[in-house]
Amino acid sequence: MDSKIDIAIIGECLIELSTNGTLADTSMLNKYFGGDTVTTAVAIARLGGHVTYLTKVGNDGFSEFIISSLQKEGIDTSLIKSNDEQNGMYIVSRTPDKNEFLYYKRKTAATKLSIEDISEECIKKIKLVYSTGVVQSLSANARELVRETFKTAKENDVLTAYDPNYTSCFMNSSDTREYFEEIIDYTDIIFLSLKNDAVKLYNVDSMEKVMKYFWDKGVKIVVVKSHVDNGYYVGYKGEINFTPFYNTQKAIDVTASGDVFNGGFLYALTNGHTPLEAMKFAAVVAGLQTQNYGAIQAIPYRDTVLENLQ
Repeated sequence: MDSKIDIAIIGECLIELSTNGTLADTSMLNKYFGGDTVTTAVAIARLGGHVTYLTKVGNDGFSEFIISSLQKEGIDTSLIKSNDEQNGMYIVSRTPDKNEFLYYKRKTAATKLSIEDISEECIKKIKLVYSTGVVQSLSANARELVRETFKTAKENDVLTAYDPNYTSCFMNSSDTREYFEEIIDYTDIIFLSLKNDAVKLYNVDSMEKVMKYFWDKGVKIVVVKSHVDNGYYVGYKGEINFTPFYNTQKAIDVTASGDVFNGGFLYALTNGHTPLEAMKFAAVVAGLQTQNYGAIQAIPYRDTVLENLQ
């Protein structure tokens, strides 16, 4: 792993097959790559951050495409290993009326992630490690990897960041709560959707209650994305601050904008910005991403973000 790496992300890179028509009518699917954590990794890399991605890929025809795609984005791939399982995949159609998603995630290569895939010495060299509940849901081994990596990071004063990223189509609420409960003592930063995470998982719907709940659990920085208030909240050291979504009148595709926001926030935080500054910066990153189609294709680069900062 490159000695310049600041952030390590544990996740699963999926193959994306997409169309701008309906799945019933389209005759062609475009090949790309995606996934919640890899979207965050790409956002960090395009902003100029130094990030490594920890996963496993299968030995099917897509593995070389995955590795080369990550490398082209400037993401370190030295921690990626291969096995004999298949790579996960999702198919998405985007039309003016709706988006359709189909996931193929059973017995994928990333389900074989294990605690042997990252060493304590590697963790000690970085500033921050990030993962999500989606990763924990892959398998018992992946769940153990996230827990032990977070624990080791905490023991070595390395920051940890986490997003439950509750996705009801392949996760259930009780398991997702359990995933977080087992790493809560090792978590410094949590990203939440007010609707999908705070309300559905923890039955807390006011911002003050959300912040207090997680502060009481020992989480230092609580970030909440609220479509009710059309903006983001960050809670840190007893204070709660708000910034609105950026340029929403130009938004045409909000797919994975939360994951992009996380990348912008983590990049800013690991480069000397306060949580409030990081939130404002990340709001612009995510807002710009929603102004074009494609979760990863639309992620802006650093120069574009700086041009739009006020």
